[in-house]
Amino acid sequence: MRRNLIAWAVFIAAVAVLPWLGVSNDRYLMLLANVMLMFMTLALSWDVVARTGQLSLAHGAFFGLGAYGVAIAHRTWALHPLVGIVIAACAVATVALALGVVTLRLRGIYFAIATLAFAEVLRTVALQFPDFTGGTVGIAMPPLFDGDRVLSYYLIGAIFVLALATSLAVRWTRLHYAVTAIRANETVAQVMGIDVVRVKVVLFVASATLAGLAGAFYMPFITHTDPNDAFDIGRSVASLVFPIFGGLYTTAGPVIGTILMRSLEEYLRVTPPWKEGYQVVYGLVIVVAVLFMPRGLLGLVQDLRLKRPDRRWAWRFSR
Repeated sequence: MRRNLIAWAVFIAAVAVLPWLGVSNDRYLMLLANVMLMFMTLALSWDVVARTGQLSLAHGAFFGLGAYGVAIAHRTWALHPLVGIVIAACAVATVALALGVVTLRLRGIYFAIATLAFAEVLRTVALQFPDFTGGTVGIAMPPLFDGDRVLSYYLIGAIFVLALATSLAVRWTRLHYAVTAIRANETVAQVMGIDVVRVKVVLFVASATLAGLAGAFYMPFITHTDPNDAFDIGRSVASLVFPIFGGLYTTAGPVIGTILMRSLEEYLRVTPPWKEGYQVVYGLVIVVAVLFMPRGLLGLVQDLRLKRPDRRWAWRFSR
């Protein structure tokens, strides 16, 4: 555990000094860095609830709810975006609590369908009330920190650290044993004395709040959103693809998966001849990864290490 803490401390330090390595002078690179941290937060938040064995497709909805929360707070009460982000996070947590109490008794595909339906309901509601949400036109607001992407980077960096701390807390506390038991068999976990619904609701609310914080950051950073953008189902898919690619039920997996997949997507998007059909190539990479790396990159590395012969023992016996 101590070694892992040191490793994560070094990683956070590297993230913190990144703008001072010449990146801050390039607005495009700072844009990518901000978006990368935002998707890392989304990936970590999804993995938190996935550890209970639940497949949530509502993270795009919580992201959009956070985005609209800060925008409406600014338009209605002229609140500073930082205050709006806090209010939006509280609103997302409240909605997630109500949704979790109702839906988390469902299992498997039924829970996934319920969360997907919730996301579509929010998108439809946002489209049907243009006076409140701007309808298809959407809502605009002034840029965060007057467009200073370095300050924005440190804000989303703080949100990312919060998501990282949440993920590590679930992994390194007694909660880890509870979620592992629930994922293996809910009935047996309940017999063992674990309050299954309570654990699932707590993690679902924490996960949704982190996704809402990412969305609340996104709105003033981009300065405009609309229902189709805020509640994009593709964002929900991305939040689960990155952890699956990197390695489920870990903290490093979602981070590594996000870095590699987002970097690949951006490279394909701007590099000819891939940019014309980069989404097809990107999709093929995901399919191949899921088929041949069911436990993600971390699982593949672990399998290779177990299969590799210990050369030290071979050397000793050869002496």
